Parts: sequence; structure tokens; C-alpha cells
Amino acid sequence: MKNIPDIIELRPNRVWRSYFGGRMLDREEGKEDLKDSHFPEDWIASTTKAVNQGREDYSKEGISLVTLNGQDHLLSDLFKAYPNVLLGPLHHLKYGSDTGFLMKFLDSSIRLHIQVHPTISFSRNHLNSNHGKTEAYIILKVREEEKDPYIYFGFQHQIHKEALKKAVERQDIGTLTGCFEKIRISPGDVFIVPGGMPHAIGPGVLMIEIMEPTDFVARLEFERGGYVLPEAARFMDRGIDFAMDMISFEEIPVEKIKEDYFCKPRILEEQKGGYEAILIDSQQTICFSVHRLNIDKKYRKRSGSFYVGIVTEGEGVVKTENQELKVKKGSRFLIPFVAEFVDYIADNGQLEIVLAFPPI
Repeated sequence: MKNIPDIIELRPNRVWRSYFGGRMLDREEGKEDLKDSHFPEDWIASTTKAVNQGREDYSKEGISLVTLNGQDHLLSDLFKAYPNVLLGPLHHLKYGSDTGFLMKFLDSSIRLHIQVHPTISFSRNHLNSNHGKTEAYIILKVREEEKDPYIYFGFQHQIHKEALKKAVERQDIGTLTGCFEKIRISPGDVFIVPGGMPHAIGPGVLMIEIMEPTDFVARLEFERGGYVLPEAARFMDRGIDFAMDMISFEEIPVEKIKEDYFCKPRILEEQKGGYEAILIDSQQTICFSVHRLNIDKKYRKRSGSFYVGIVTEGEGVVKTENQELKVKKGSRFLIPFVAEFVDYIADNGQLEIVLAFPPI
């Protein structure tokens, strides 16, 4: 390939999951037949393979496909072929030929399984991986029919390991949900969910999720929405004690969850035509960082890293010296390492973009 563009447009990359959702994603994609299905997630600039029991024939599921110069390429193949141009030499040296994080849209029509993800140390000790699965959520929208949107997040009511193990074995859902209080959420909320923290996303929530680049998960519930997880998919093809050892049993009141894990934006830079705010950085996690651009006219960004953008409001243009891309709500793109300056220009005085950056 002769030239790598300064802006790589990313197309939808819907991924099968065990729960139902995706109707709001259908609307964003301009589909006419809007419906919830087993494709409630859209993985963006992904080099991570989805792990779905029974779908082993879909060997590339989860990995993004992009079109350059009229030809389709797996993004992971492009990173391997042009790591210094796309990712930068320091990132490639430290993390290899992948992004080091995973970004996605998630649109739930039902409450997801109560689940837990590993920490980095747990993954190193038990999964032969340098990545756990710390996650961050940016709430975009709640379905109109959901009058009381919520998440489960950490245990508000203490339970001992053996009692939880028995509840999981018996699928005593009352005991499992009784460990939590509903934590109310609204569009605009941003929070971080560390590895080890038991949690479940409530129904009717559209959000951006940024996480470590794995599909590691242990589920404490086996059935949601009429679909029963195969045994191998419950605890990552391991036993229940493996899942129990992954969980933080700390009792955390709702107020402390909001204080410690909900993130308050901080202004990074203001220009005449807009500003850039930090949503998540090393104060919350070393695994990735997230910013938001709010532009009413024009904002010029210079970055020492590649990054991924999602337009969450408005329309406009993303422009470099050599290229420009017209964008609107739902557009997503990758800015390679070599693109030094990028101008973001708003149409009609409003353009909002969420940017995700790799670990440092």
C-alpha cells in the first residue's frame, strides 16, 4: 500500500453477544427494520477477537474491517504491516501491533448478566495475559420506556464467598441481585469499572464502552432473556472457584461508588472555537484515557499518539493537511500516529466527539 491516509473511516462492526439489544444501533446505522437481536454491540477500531461459544467458525468476529484504496483489510493486518505509521514506534515496542484497548457501542434491551472481569494481576497469574478488563462507560441515551435506568456496581450488601458460591450454583437470583442496590444513571454520566468489581448494566442503555483489549468475563447468572449460557461460557471454561477468586467482596455504599468511580470532566485546553475535556486519565486507570471535544466553530488538536474518535452530537468535518472527512452523529474514525495536526470543524455550531487513547 503506497499511502496510509491521515484519517481512517471505520464502518459498523456488529458482534454477537449472549444478551439482546441493538435496536438503537440499527437506528444510528439508518436501517429501516429496527429490532433487538443478539448483535447489541459495535466494536470500534478493534483488534480483539470475540469469544462466543458455538461461533468458533467466525474466527475473525470482533476484528474491525476497513476499506482503503477500494480494498478491504482487517485492521489487525494493517497494524502488523504498518505499525510505526499507524500506532507509533514506542507503542509498537511496548504493546505490539494492536491498539492496547477496545472501544465499542453497547445497546442493551435487557439487564445484562451479573458478571465480573479480571484485574491485570489476576490475568497475569491465571490467564497468561498482561491485560485484565477494566472498563469505562459513557452513557449516551436511555430508551424512553425505561423510567428508572440503573446499573449494579459493586456489592452494597456484603456476602461471604461460600454463600455467593452456593447462590451461583443454585442460580438463586434473589440472593445474587440482593447483593446490590440500583445505582441510578443518566445520559452524560461517565464512570470506571475496575477489574474484580461485580456489576451488571441495566436495560435500555446506549453507551460507549472503553476497556482493556480482552473478552475475559465470568458470569454469575447463566440465563438472561431466554438464552442459557453453555457451561463453558460461564467461567471461561473453568470452574466456579476460578470465578469466585476473581471477585472483590468489599461492601461499597452507593455514595462511595459515586464518589470514587464516577468521573468529573476536567478542561484540558480551550480554544476560540471549542474545548477539550479529560473524562478519564491516569487518575482513574493506566489502561487507557478518554477525552471529549466540544466544538462550536473549529478546534485544532495535536497529539503524540494515535487515537479513535466517535461523533456523539452534531455534524462537521475532520480535516488534515492532506485529507478531510465529513462526519455526523455516529461516525467513527482512527487518527494514525503520523497525523500530527487535525482540525475539527463544526457545522451549525455544534460538534461533540469522544476520543479514546491507548495506554501510555
